Amino acid sequence: MNKRINIQELEPNAYKAMLGLEQYLSNCGLSKTHHHLILIRASQINGCAFCINMHTSDAVKDGERPERIYLLNAWKEADIFTEEEQVILAMTEEITLISKNGLSEDTYQKAKEIFDDHYIAKIIMAVVTINGWNRIAISTQKIPEFTKA
Repeated sequence: MNKRINIQELEPNAYKAMLGLEQYLSNCGLSKTHHHLILIRASQINGCAFCINMHTSDAVKDGERPERIYLLNAWKEADIFTEEEQVILAMTEEITLISKNGLSEDTYQKAKEIFDDHYIAKIIMAVVTINGWNRIAISTQKIPEFTKA
């Protein structure tokens, strides 16, 4: 791969604004488990190797079971995700794939049954933010850093 621009170096204020969203998300009350599922699933859909590597590693460090990560691509068929998590994963997919109709009324209503409006807003912001990071990483060809086993 050819070396591409480094937005963090070239436009530090833009990068700092994205980090501001991360700071908000880390302190807004969104559960770590929910946040990790959003980060990983959106990154899988977008094909962002850098983010998949980083967020799966972080999730495991925070106590997520590897089996759940392995099955995340098939969450609809797996019975290891709670109803809350299933709604969050549906929201993540629908918002990430916004050109395919976006957040459906059915999924939104299921979310309203489980979460309050503030939590729904936090979920949406988490999905929007990771989609931004995925687009930055893919556009600049950011390469995952692998640790040696």
